[in-house]
Amino acid sequence: MKAPRIILLVLILALVAVFFTLDLQRYLTLENLKLQQEAITGYHQQHPAFAVLLYAALYIVVTGLSLPGAAILTLAGGAVFGLFWGTVIVSIVSTSGATLAFLAARFLFRDWVKSRFSERLQAFDEGLSRDGAFYLFTLRLVPLFPFFMINLAMGLTPIKTRTFYWVSQAGMLAGTLVYVNAGTQLAKIDSLSGILSPALLGSFALLGVFPLLTRKLIDMVKQRKIYARWTKPVRFDNNLVVIGAGAGGLVSAYIAAAVNAKVTLIEKHKMGGDCLNTGCVPSKALIRTAKFLSHVKRAKEFGIKQAGTDFEFAEVMERVQRIIKTVEPHDSIERYTKLGVDVIQGAAKIVSPWEVEVTFAGGVKTLATRSIIIAAGASPFVPPVPGIEQIDYLTSDTIWNLRVLPKRLLILGGGPIGCELAQTFARLGSQVIQVEMAPRIMLREDPDVSEAVMDRFRKEGVDVRVNHTARQFIVENGEKILLAEFQGRTVRINFDQVLVAIGRAANIKGYGIDELGIKLSPRKTIDTNAFQQTNYPNIYAVGDVAGPYQFTHTAAHQAWYAAVNALFGQLKKFRADYSVIPWATFTDPEVARAGLNEQDAKAQGIGYEVSIFGIDDLDRAITDGEAHGFVKVLTQPGKDKIVGVTIVGEHAGDLLAEFVLAMKHGLGLNKILGTIHTYPTLAEANKYAAGVWKRNHAPRGLLEWVGRYHDWRRNR
Repeated sequence: MKAPRIILLVLILALVAVFFTLDLQRYLTLENLKLQQEAITGYHQQHPAFAVLLYAALYIVVTGLSLPGAAILTLAGGAVFGLFWGTVIVSIVSTSGATLAFLAARFLFRDWVKSRFSERLQAFDEGLSRDGAFYLFTLRLVPLFPFFMINLAMGLTPIKTRTFYWVSQAGMLAGTLVYVNAGTQLAKIDSLSGILSPALLGSFALLGVFPLLTRKLIDMVKQRKIYARWTKPVRFDNNLVVIGAGAGGLVSAYIAAAVNAKVTLIEKHKMGGDCLNTGCVPSKALIRTAKFLSHVKRAKEFGIKQAGTDFEFAEVMERVQRIIKTVEPHDSIERYTKLGVDVIQGAAKIVSPWEVEVTFAGGVKTLATRSIIIAAGASPFVPPVPGIEQIDYLTSDTIWNLRVLPKRLLILGGGPIGCELAQTFARLGSQVIQVEMAPRIMLREDPDVSEAVMDRFRKEGVDVRVNHTARQFIVENGEKILLAEFQGRTVRINFDQVLVAIGRAANIKGYGIDELGIKLSPRKTIDTNAFQQTNYPNIYAVGDVAGPYQFTHTAAHQAWYAAVNALFGQLKKFRADYSVIPWATFTDPEVARAGLNEQDAKAQGIGYEVSIFGIDDLDRAITDGEAHGFVKVLTQPGKDKIVGVTIVGEHAGDLLAEFVLAMKHGLGLNKILGTIHTYPTLAEANKYAAGVWKRNHAPRGLLEWVGRYHDWRRNR
């Protein structure tokens, strides 16, 4: 805690201590107020303005410090100032004092709470950002909730100060009026409990529900307005229509069929989507071949005097296609038809919130459905670099058509796709130049991660050009050239073919979302809420088209929530859980991560401790000739709770699974340390990383006493 916070906290605690030590509370009792009423009223008549200022200051101090006595002061406001002015004055000063307590709690504890409970607070904060005013108004209307607790609790939330002030003033007005009115009849009051009768409390409780009911009513009105221009079908052909047969679409359809819902899956290209046909499967197949070639080049490391290979690039690419064909049945029309899914190969267009028009070889068909899930995926983004239209550029979709190995391959982009394919083609024999406008590749990872990958790339012959910005493509005398800006000057990079790998853009055109007015996010993905719903509550979106992650496993994860909510949302809806999302980049060394890394934690102002185990010291890594990389674990300060893990090294993506399980179920590093790991395996690295944390948190004082005990035992 920083010095200003410590000073304020000490001051508040000192004032509270003085209040209770001197028993100042005795002056803020009903009995004392009755005894002093005449004197207080007389002072007000003689010094009206000063009396108001003294009263306001006292009220603000009491409520600002969360001291007992606010109810008595409110009665005093009615007794001294009357119903009208008493209500006005009390309303202003009580809200001011509450806001002071709110700001103090925020200043003292908000950052601390956020750093330690960031994951749990995320969904809570999002809800309060959206509906905080309604919740606060409800709490203020019901006197059963202690107001000082509301002040302090709200200070730990992201609600805006001005919102807190005006909502508090409006919400407390009814209760203030009751107490001030009671104060005007002070002589008739025997106890504070007599002010609020059970009937009055019940009325307040009902009044407190009103804002939430109002919000529900507003939502209903908005929905009716959204659907107003559409005619709802009398009956439906389907419970669910899914557009797109990638990971998100396949899982959505599978779940619907599993619960005996009538579901139709529409795909205009190939079943399996990008992952099967142009993404995960082909890239990992090619990476495996390239890795084998890298091992051949390292033959002497393994005690082999000489080893060589003879291969044709076209045959390597045909192997990739064979692997796709082998996996293809898992995502085939035949399989999903047997599961109970109606599969149509054709182009889908949403023509109303409940109707999807399908154009296929046999004609055009319109399907009526209760709900729709959009799983349309994404496509490679091609930047508007001048001259790029003159170049027969490649993307992650089209590179699989190559049958001749490019002699000089230029790769634009230093993200996961660009890095994986840069290293792969270098190992296959291409002269690879990788251009990245940022200061380093793999910018989302920590600098030490980027450096580990770049170091390996350079050793393997990849020409990594960071801080280079592509400005123009030109062709001179049949030679393809990229003009790039580097440190204020123009650099010419000659190449034979270029791979554009700077990201993927959501597929948001061509199937009716513009005509319907389905909203987009600032990232140009379909905007969804926590339940995967679009602004049309019966239309959902999952996977790359929705974001925020572009991973096959997150598309499948979202699909479960979308399908269940689409089919059973009228009974119960489920919020998508993004608390632990793992991902991996399959370079060599592999890079895998879940949760926060150091740069994310710093950017978000989240405190952490770091424990690092170097895999170069791991027995199995040494025996395998892969003694490089590290396991980096971020934990909450002083605790073994894991907030993030980054692994760099052989099979990092596989090693990450243990940490994902631990993070998902709240298991700390002590649990991992106490788990038996097979020797010798790479998985031991996880246990040793936990051991690093344990050594850093060893009880030094206790160990010193234990040492003395052993000394005593030796000298008995």
